[in-house]
Amino acid sequence: MVMRNAYMKARSANACELSALLRALCGLIFLMLAMWMPLRVAAQDNYEIQVYGADTVEPGSTMVELHSNFTVDGSKVSVDGLSPTQHALHETIEITQGINSWFETGFYIFTSARNGDGWDWVGDHIRPRFRAPDSWHWPVGISISNEVGYQRRKFSVDTWSWEIRPIIDKKIGPWYLAFNPAFDRALHGPDVSRGFEFSPNAKVSFDITPKVALGMEYYGAFGPVDNFDGLHDQQQQFFPSVDLNVSPDWEINFGVGVGATHGSDHLIVKGILGRRFSFHHKSGRVRTGTY
Repeated sequence: MVMRNAYMKARSANACELSALLRALCGLIFLMLAMWMPLRVAAQDNYEIQVYGADTVEPGSTMVELHSNFTVDGSKVSVDGLSPTQHALHETIEITQGINSWFETGFYIFTSARNGDGWDWVGDHIRPRFRAPDSWHWPVGISISNEVGYQRRKFSVDTWSWEIRPIIDKKIGPWYLAFNPAFDRALHGPDVSRGFEFSPNAKVSFDITPKVALGMEYYGAFGPVDNFDGLHDQQQQFFPSVDLNVSPDWEINFGVGVGATHGSDHLIVKGILGRRFSFHHKSGRVRTGTY
């Protein structure tokens, strides 16, 4: 009876904590959706569609990922000299090296293929990331990444950009929650004067079996932090998704995204296939989310 009471108390505490986190996450997304200012055409940047987890790759390990997405319904004409996204296939290679228990560095190679345009190299980014070590015993996972890189003018009006991405996540029983309130800035191009722009991402998933999780991913681009774009021209995308946890060495994610605003591509199919290569004895640290 004592053990049963303890179990019920722990379960009740987890349920309350999950409920509070879900309310906070939903409230934040609702608040962001409710805010809009003057109009502007938003640029598309669907090369690596992923909500980050706070964990980092273990030292001595290398994570190799292929990010694939196909725009079923996107922009059909060139705007501001950008290539249309309609029926564009984007393939991104991400290679992440674990440096120590709290630091990793990732490198991206972006490509795009479209009928009539051939297969193009889009650009490259580098992304160092730090996380709060396990020894700090924080109640949530915390990390922060800085991503900087180049994209060709054909695919982005701003050829050099910088992103600061705080990452917060939490695993509560079968539930997983992640929030990435990212801030990005153009370093070279017409949008330099816009300063930092707010691009939040969020994810909620539930383990229906030990190997399969169903979730919802959200991707937004609101515009300058001091003057959001009009809702009509913001990017707001929702991706029902599936994660397959077949092995700690593999990452498999699929999703179908729907754009909710005029400034978003309206239908995208995306997938992530990742494989970890370890060159030392594994520590047994459990992953809390996608990399």
